[in-house]
Amino acid sequence: MLDRSVAMAAAPIIARVPARQRGFSLLELMVALIVVVLVTTLVNLTVSSGGEDIALRAAAYEVVDVAAYALDEAQMTGVDYGLLLEEEEQAGEVIYRFRWLERKLDGWGDPASGKEVFRRGRLPPGIALELQLEDSPLVELSLEEDEKDDRLNPQVVFYASGETTPGALNIRRVEGDDLLWRIEWDLLGDFKVLPRGEAVEDEDGAD
Repeated sequence: MLDRSVAMAAAPIIARVPARQRGFSLLELMVALIVVVLVTTLVNLTVSSGGEDIALRAAAYEVVDVAAYALDEAQMTGVDYGLLLEEEEQAGEVIYRFRWLERKLDGWGDPASGKEVFRRGRLPPGIALELQLEDSPLVELSLEEDEKDDRLNPQVVFYASGETTPGALNIRRVEGDDLLWRIEWDLLGDFKVLPRGEAVEDEDGAD
């Protein structure tokens, strides 16, 4: 007969089952959920703000590039081009848009060529356009009822003579009225894009 101690040693080893772990309480789960929601909201706000800044910068430079192209085309073809700025109300909010026009025999209309270049643009909700011309400090952008068809008159004209209507275009945030971008140009179509209305200095310190 085997010794009792030897028998015990030979017996299979049974692992001790730990006691059941305590689960998360409802309060802990709610706190974790709130933290996740807050972090996600902050990330979305940051991404949205950055995306909007990039879009507005692209819109400002697009207006300048297409305006310079329109002035060159006007001189080459002998046909005047124009920039029309519009505002319209959608779902109780004012949306600002811009479109390019060409002078035709019966008035202004969409350009016959270069449609990829002369594409229409619009700004996101909460962003406003403010047009200033040489003879008018602030130009009304809302269209009259008889201007909402093909008989449209642009506020800025790029003449075949190589001249244009001098002025400036401000891109503002509706809430707070912050100036985000300002575009200025003179009679000869020399355009400047100014972030927040301020001239950007180059590496030599000159404007």
